[in-house]
Amino acid sequence: MVTIRGVEFESNLDNAMGLDFYNLSHRWGFQCPNWPYFQDVKIERIHYMAKSGVLSQRITTSMHSTTHIDAPAHVVPGTPFIDEVPLPHFFGSGIVVAMPKEKWEPITGDDLEAACGGAIRPHDVLILNTGWHKVYEDGDYFAYCPGLVPSAAEWMIEKKVKVVGHDTQANDHPLATAIGPQRNGPLLPHLADEYREWSGGRDWKDDFPDWEPVHNLLFKAGILGIENVGGDLDAVTGKRCTFAFFPWNWDRGDGCIIRLVAITDPAGTYRIEPGEAF
Repeated sequence: MVTIRGVEFESNLDNAMGLDFYNLSHRWGFQCPNWPYFQDVKIERIHYMAKSGVLSQRITTSMHSTTHIDAPAHVVPGTPFIDEVPLPHFFGSGIVVAMPKEKWEPITGDDLEAACGGAIRPHDVLILNTGWHKVYEDGDYFAYCPGLVPSAAEWMIEKKVKVVGHDTQANDHPLATAIGPQRNGPLLPHLADEYREWSGGRDWKDDFPDWEPVHNLLFKAGILGIENVGGDLDAVTGKRCTFAFFPWNWDRGDGCIIRLVAITDPAGTYRIEPGEAF
């Protein structure tokens, strides 16, 4: 029996199958960390107890807030919207791998090969733990995250990965987005000098010549991306799990906030991945 705010929940009803559930999503809500130019999340109580005897809330948000999944149409015109992606793409088995990275470090195809070894299987969900979920906050996280580079996308396409998730700000390195010198950027122009000093004199336009190349490569190959993974990520790192992360059935949606959940079956009764080290 579990008691929450005075309400008792039967534990065996919550978990009669004996499965272990791990939340891999950051909390969503008022003042959650946001990409540099996004408006803040707004939450209004349109009904509340003293007024109406019920609680109802109205929200204003970007769907690319906290832990979310992108639809291919978010970046690539003429590709599927979120409601057009087949449901099996939001559920499946896969692995969580440690990928420790520092400020602005690239995540390459060689990194993925070294971290995954022979554990990756065709159509796996691949979740990367760089350690940056621990510094997810309204500050340096978005500008200074490590990030995927094209060789990583090429590796995932070759290995037939179904979905990739990561505890960083986007499916690309931040300087390959509008944070850097791309499209309607730079949103943070002071980073040009910081990058030149950090890189030993290189120009960010030379190192990041293309706009969101990883987004483009993955989405054209039908591989979806989950951004800003967090929660209990460390608890399942190095394990094979089953994952569920269903978005809204949103007509022509460009992406959606999700509750990413890792599931293991310690007893193996239901043939859910047991959560053992790979």
